[in-house]
Amino acid sequence: MERFQAGAHWGGRKESAAECAARAEEFFRLLAGCDPAYSRWFEYAYSRKNALRLPFTPTAETFLRFFERKKYRLGRDAFYFDAWTGQEQTGRGGLLNLTCGSGTPFYANGCLLHLPREGAAAQRVLTVPVLKQVVRAMVLAWEPDRCAVVSEEDPSARRVVEADGACIGWLMYFSRAHGRVPSLPRSVRVEPVEELGTLIILTPEPFSPGNPAHAELAGRVRERLERAGLLPARAG
Repeated sequence: MERFQAGAHWGGRKESAAECAARAEEFFRLLAGCDPAYSRWFEYAYSRKNALRLPFTPTAETFLRFFERKKYRLGRDAFYFDAWTGQEQTGRGGLLNLTCGSGTPFYANGCLLHLPREGAAAQRVLTVPVLKQVVRAMVLAWEPDRCAVVSEEDPSARRVVEADGACIGWLMYFSRAHGRVPSLPRSVRVEPVEELGTLIILTPEPFSPGNPAHAELAGRVRERLERAGLLPARAG
């Protein structure tokens, strides 16, 4: 199956450890409702054996304890955290990377979730209904500027949580505060996410940059989003 990741980015927003911990609790709570794959979590470690010794319950109190540790701090004010779902699979499916609380561009605030890529979990999660809920969890918890579910085969995927990232994803979200989503090709679904922003769904089936029809559609959507100022224009 195609490999995907879901990422969210938000600009400088200085927040305390307690504020970040409350948002993290809400995110993990909402994510658990998306699929059973997100019902248990472990602190990330460099070996599976060590990680499985580090289960945690994702409450605000737990995250506050984590953010008070030096290992989970970036500079004086920002925080980061890596978690793993414990899924035994090739690659990094189930890994979550989080940076929050930063008020400066030096540390980019963002959330990156490597989606399941094998077995029953992948069959369940890599569908539009479930991915809509994953994006919604990111939006409601973190109030990001944008989100995207991106194929890891796309060279721009590595920049999905960067301020100037110009990713075109299978699903995309743009905050209402950063502009209005323009009219898009008729086959593209556009839906509101509460009062916060707009969700775009390019295709009902998994998006693949190697599919000529998908690539052509993505190009047309990118052009309109660039003209609307929602994506940075590509160099050249």
